[in-house]
Amino acid sequence: MEYIIFSIALLAVFNIKWVIFLVTLIPIRIVNIYLVAKEEKIILGKEQEKPSSYSLFIKKGIKQNIISLINGYMRYHIFQLGFIPSHRIRNFIYKYIYLIDMKSNVVIYFGAEIRAPYKLHIGDGSIIGDKSVLDARRGGIWIGDNVNLGSFVNLWTGQHDYNDPYFRSMPHKRGPIKIEDRVWIGPNVTILHSVTVGEGAVVAAGSVVTKNVAPYTLVGGIPAKKIGVRSRDLKYKFSGDHLPFY
Repeated sequence: MEYIIFSIALLAVFNIKWVIFLVTLIPIRIVNIYLVAKEEKIILGKEQEKPSSYSLFIKKGIKQNIISLINGYMRYHIFQLGFIPSHRIRNFIYKYIYLIDMKSNVVIYFGAEIRAPYKLHIGDGSIIGDKSVLDARRGGIWIGDNVNLGSFVNLWTGQHDYNDPYFRSMPHKRGPIKIEDRVWIGPNVTILHSVTVGEGAVVAAGSVVTKNVAPYTLVGGIPAKKIGVRSRDLKYKFSGDHLPFY
């Protein structure tokens, strides 16, 4: 009897993070609903977004510390979500808890990290590669239909201003990323803020995209430049098929 109790206790200790994970799903949904409402106020001009500061020397009050703890745990929570070995469970939580605007047949592979998910739109049949980082915090990310993002793709909607005294992300250093239908982005690609990748375009592996990409062009390099063209006769549609557990 003692062995059984010890085994249950040991199992509970090793799985406590998943117990907390499940218990916090509803509170996290409520927080995301609040964040969506706040974002709508900013878009309508009823509220102004303040530049964020990453200075370690700025003192924080109790309220700021509580907000910081909530934000930190939510970041940790959605990071852990990426490692649940089930597409159905992950997609359900992404859509109904984190309020990602996801259409049908979307595949988000193992280990993807999504920041400010309520600012992310993913179109029908699109695929997000494993270990990708989609940072929608500072402008939002819009991904069209039948888009294929390779592994380790990074989408950054903002960056720090190295000339700012407090190293903040200023308004001129942030903006939305838009990836139109049937774009193929190779592995290890980085796309920076305020960039639109036109329909059917291809971005070669390892590239860094800092400017808009014209439709049906092939770009590559650092920074990415046009190196070819792609056929406009594209008819494929991704069905949502994926590897089990991954």
